[in-house]
Amino acid sequence: MTVPRPRPADLSAREVGFQRREAVRWLAPGVLVTTGLQSVIAAIFGSYADKRELQGSLDADLHDHGDGTELWFDFVADLGDGFDATYSVASLLAADHLDVDGHRLPRGGLLVMGGDEVYPSASTSAYEDRSKGVYRAAFPAVEGEPPALYALPGNHDWYDGLTAFLRVFAQQRSFGGWQTAQARSYFAIRLPNRWWLLAIDTQFDDYVDAPQLEYFRRATAEMAAGDAVILCTSKPAWVAAGSGGETKGYDTIEFFDREIVRAKGAETRVMLSGDKHHYARFAERDGTGRQRVTCGLGGAYLAATHRLPETLCLPPAESRVREPSPPAFYDLETRYPDRDTSRRLAAGITALPWRNRTFWALTGAFQTVMTLAVLYGIVQTDIGARGFFGLLGSWAPAAIIGVVLVVAGTTFARMGGKTKPAAARFAGVLHAFAHIGLSVGWSFLVVALYKHALPDGAGQDWATLAVVGLGTPVVIGFVDAEIVAIYLLLASRANINLNEVMAGQSIEDYKGFLRLRIAANGDLTIHPVRLDRVCRDWRAQPAADATAPWFAPGTPLAPHLIEPPITVPRVSG
Repeated sequence: MTVPRPRPADLSAREVGFQRREAVRWLAPGVLVTTGLQSVIAAIFGSYADKRELQGSLDADLHDHGDGTELWFDFVADLGDGFDATYSVASLLAADHLDVDGHRLPRGGLLVMGGDEVYPSASTSAYEDRSKGVYRAAFPAVEGEPPALYALPGNHDWYDGLTAFLRVFAQQRSFGGWQTAQARSYFAIRLPNRWWLLAIDTQFDDYVDAPQLEYFRRATAEMAAGDAVILCTSKPAWVAAGSGGETKGYDTIEFFDREIVRAKGAETRVMLSGDKHHYARFAERDGTGRQRVTCGLGGAYLAATHRLPETLCLPPAESRVREPSPPAFYDLETRYPDRDTSRRLAAGITALPWRNRTFWALTGAFQTVMTLAVLYGIVQTDIGARGFFGLLGSWAPAAIIGVVLVVAGTTFARMGGKTKPAAARFAGVLHAFAHIGLSVGWSFLVVALYKHALPDGAGQDWATLAVVGLGTPVVIGFVDAEIVAIYLLLASRANINLNEVMAGQSIEDYKGFLRLRIAANGDLTIHPVRLDRVCRDWRAQPAADATAPWFAPGTPLAPHLIEPPITVPRVSG
């Protein structure tokens, strides 16, 4: 049995050894600035210091879990966020077994984490607080052989250049009751009955580096015709590529499939990914049983499903890969949450100022600055600014802020409108002018109040100051935050900023993972487990057994299946 940390008497950081974190508020000013800067820095320097290529010097072999006639294993992704959601999912993964809708599902003999093991960005302390410490609390120790843990990095794990990720997951250390096993950020696992699990690290939708390709060639040396592959990627690139969008990410997947899998006569039967924080399963139309599954429900904010494409064509006709596999159509079979629930939840963005008070503070600060700039122009004009240069000097501050806002608005819109750049730019400009219009209208109202409504004398200036200093950040800031919310709601209906309309709400419920089984007859069965409501009331269990979770839910967790188990034969039907 692994040696556990002493059991905590309460939920304090002093007792548990990590800080229980709230869910990330994605539109909060600090998160926007730090995550944006880290994303830019990672994109710039990733090409000059690609740790995937540096990993070529590390010893790495095939991980063999192929003994036995069957194997249960788990897949979870997008997990390192708020404590309540992450611990709820970890508790289910750690349980000796789950009885779900008439199915008894034993704990997996290995756990695969499919990307974004921490939010909003990677660091040793962030991993401890948001993933490693949380999973240790859910599964502090195990009797006998610990289940193995493998982790694939996502974009948030890459924001520090993969440094913290490699320290946490690539040094064969305990992760609570699990044991990390990999030496690199990618891995190959032999599973029973001629199944393989290959997890590739494509950095930021980049190429597969030469050392990584060489590793997979060596690791799959015994792969043969008739073998089946589960391919894990950090992003479900098949959704965008198969529905007429960006093909770069899927071209990398197709290239890898050609070079490593099809070259051995094997077949990729299942592709698994996280990154999108929902569940979506696409099945090949001709009945071969091949599946493309997204399951990013491990703890991060919920993502929308109501704009998912109904059909994919893979590989797409626009693919730049030489000798691609024959094109096939995949139909959307199941989504979670369902379409109607997703639409209803998206409408909750109208409560943005209440859900995210720091964003309200941000819009209040912006409106205060913009209002002061407009008032300066009005006052300077009234007191005699004349001529072109006089007017230019009077209105320059407001004009500069307005231009910056238009640029920011179009940039923000394009985050979710890459397939429709013209529509996204138009939406961004309208969004920016709504904010500018609010500032201008409020400024003229303040002037009108000063001239016609507020009392004359010394108190007039103080009353005006109170109106501007308090009314602008509180009232107009609230209205401005609502403008953002309404923009997100309307733009999301055109598939623009669809991610942000959900990220701004940080919805912690609707979580889950996959529990998979390779049977003695060679079939793979996927059990998609859902948890409609996470627990928010935890109680310490200081006197429980060493292997028991540190905290018990005040209200028992109620897992169910998203859909009936999906059976995938080893060979095409």
